Amino acid sequence: MRFVYGKQMVMYLSLLIICLIIMFILRNNLKSETSQIRDYPEILKEDTLRIVTDYNPLSYYVTQDSIIGFDYELANLISKRSGLAVLVFPEVSLSKSLQGLNKNEYDIVGRTLPVTTESKQEYNFTETILLNKQVLIQRKPEFNNNTKPIRNQLDLARKTLYIISDAPTRYRIENLAHEIGDTIYVKEETKYGAEQLVIMVAKGDIEFAVINENIAQQMASEFPEIDYQTDISFTQFQSWALRKTSPVLLDSLNVWLKDIKESPEFQILTKKYFGK
Repeated sequence: MRFVYGKQMVMYLSLLIICLIIMFILRNNLKSETSQIRDYPEILKEDTLRIVTDYNPLSYYVTQDSIIGFDYELANLISKRSGLAVLVFPEVSLSKSLQGLNKNEYDIVGRTLPVTTESKQEYNFTETILLNKQVLIQRKPEFNNNTKPIRNQLDLARKTLYIISDAPTRYRIENLAHEIGDTIYVKEETKYGAEQLVIMVAKGDIEFAVINENIAQQMASEFPEIDYQTDISFTQFQSWALRKTSPVLLDSLNVWLKDIKESPEFQILTKKYFGK
């Protein structure tokens, strides 16, 4: 009888120890998850908003002794509206930008991203900042042995298009290949951004590239060799991205953006970079 009682006590103590271990692990996990949340209250305590943007003449660009760029200047306007110090980090790679966002290294991916059903499942997006579309970069006839530019998307069959590494552009080209019923080859530029692709086309190093129309417009004056009149995608709403765990920051950012977009400052900014 004492032997049975002793076995029961050992079993009860073992179960108690297991329960305590599970409770300890769950409590630590809960603390860890809580400590990882970085929303507006946490940002306000630090008094610093961290924004990562693309490195190109449209978003963030170092020229001589100054920094220019639509997204960079928009970030400065947000600093004025919010009263927060804003740090802007340039990063060519979109995947690295999103990784940094997920790790709380950045609070906002401040580069114009197409808002799609897939991307909305992973991230929150601000209200629309710009309308944009993807265009084909090729040389004008006078810079390309009088070869006529491609105007019909069917003529892209068996052509090689260069894009920025890990850009959403790849998905559009894959869909386009299905639409025309033929293969379109894609090569990703892993080291440089859209600016370098434009230069490579202008110099004749590559035949075709696909980038955002806004960037093409910005660079066309510097590189008159390029033609960007052939659309690859429809017009898309483009916004900045935030973590799903930052809903308060999203609400605040939308309030600031709404105020900015209704101001003369924003009209001056869009005219400066887009001529409209």
